Amino acid sequence: MTQQLVSQEQRCHWCTGDELYIRYHDEEWGVPCHDDQTLFEFLILEGAQAGLNWLTILKKREGYRNALAGFDVQKVARFDETDIERLLNDEGIIRNRLKINSAITNARSFIKVQKEFGSFDTYIWQFVNHQPIINHWKTMDEVPVTTPESEAMSKDLKKRGFKYVGSTICYAYMQAMGMTNDHITSCISYTACPDFG
Repeated sequence: MTQQLVSQEQRCHWCTGDELYIRYHDEEWGVPCHDDQTLFEFLILEGAQAGLNWLTILKKREGYRNALAGFDVQKVARFDETDIERLLNDEGIIRNRLKINSAITNARSFIKVQKEFGSFDTYIWQFVNHQPIINHWKTMDEVPVTTPESEAMSKDLKKRGFKYVGSTICYAYMQAMGMTNDHITSCISYTACPDFG
């Protein structure tokens, strides 16, 4: 089904207008992800979003890829003060020292989790018992901003040294990575998402 043939009423209402937003909604949001590099990418992007809207982050996604070595977790973990200064002057990303520092800290913590669990995928999906939670929301107003699962994830990530991983950020991460299907039931992507992964 082409994007031109789909009316706005057939999508979740948050992805209005911008083509980048629509493509992200149709092709990525809610699709179960088990790739560690993508899981790392979105951990960084969701943290960068704090206090901002998601479209702002989507528009800077390529900037982040360029600035953070294609989201290569091993390379980001080795970033030093010189890299931090470079990033603070990079207009392609959110130039916030705390968020930049957290990307490096989170890369190092991410690697520790990979070593302990074999993959970040194995670790993070345990919070939903390794199966997507399929919700049945009729309107976006019904969709929560946190859940017991996101609370547990947030608590454990913080214990492991991760930053910018509050419960609300964790739930947004779960939605993005398809750990929960929060497309409304009338959305074109609602039935498609569980079939991926």
